Amino acid sequence: MSTTLNMLSEDCISTILSLTSPPDACRFMLASSSLRSAAESDIVWGRFLPSDLPQLLSRTHTQLTFSSKKELFFRLCDSMLVDGGISTFALNKINGKKSYVLSAKALSISLINEANHWTWTTHSTSRFVEVIELKTISNLEIEGRIDTQDLSPNTTYGAYLIIKVSDHPFGLDSIPYETSISKHEYLVTNTAYLCPLDDQKQQFESLFFMNRRQMMEKRVVEGEGRRPSKRGDGWLEVEVGEFFVGEKSEFVKMSLIEVKGHQLKGGLIIEGIEIRPKC
Repeated sequence: MSTTLNMLSEDCISTILSLTSPPDACRFMLASSSLRSAAESDIVWGRFLPSDLPQLLSRTHTQLTFSSKKELFFRLCDSMLVDGGISTFALNKINGKKSYVLSAKALSISLINEANHWTWTTHSTSRFVEVIELKTISNLEIEGRIDTQDLSPNTTYGAYLIIKVSDHPFGLDSIPYETSISKHEYLVTNTAYLCPLDDQKQQFESLFFMNRRQMMEKRVVEGEGRRPSKRGDGWLEVEVGEFFVGEKSEFVKMSLIEVKGHQLKGGLIIEGIEIRPKC
């Protein structure tokens, strides 16, 4: 195949490779020295960059320097702060699709400005300057919004609440929470817990509140009862839901709400909500 390609001009080869994917282009760089220049060209990597690149770069927290569009692509694959540092943006290395993390400061959280209920703090493993920790509250509501024009079209996205549980949590796992994704006439609900199953303290608490929990679960919308899973960055994530981004621009609302519980709870640390491609 490389022999056949070598018969074509470099611009023609670059145009062909621009219709593939970033991993394909990288493989062609290694195929032969004659194909390397075409595979590294701005024609190829410019095609993998988002169409709203100028607007995106204007939102970055720091000045980016790059010598080629290939270098810029891989710079954008690393999570970078945007919108004054309250969100992060990154490209997927496999398909070039966009993802975001909305920090706690970019979310709407019940009683967020009440010092008796929440406290802003730093965390060594967070990508943001501050995260928020729950002291105590009886009714928890978390909501995030994003415009689909900021995402990649014709893509299914998942929304994930990024959290940690402190050393002394209470009341977080007595009942499931209702999660929902809504946009225009689209609404999908589910249920989720905020503590993983392997947390022994929370298992004890669940047993302690078992009768009350069984009663409350009957009032909550039916769902999977999703549990948090461990992330590569040391945090936990619980899936809020998924949605499809078409060509039309519209706002998506992602929420986690305590519906009927009103159980005092504390010890939850919230970093934000990640919106990333599922395929």
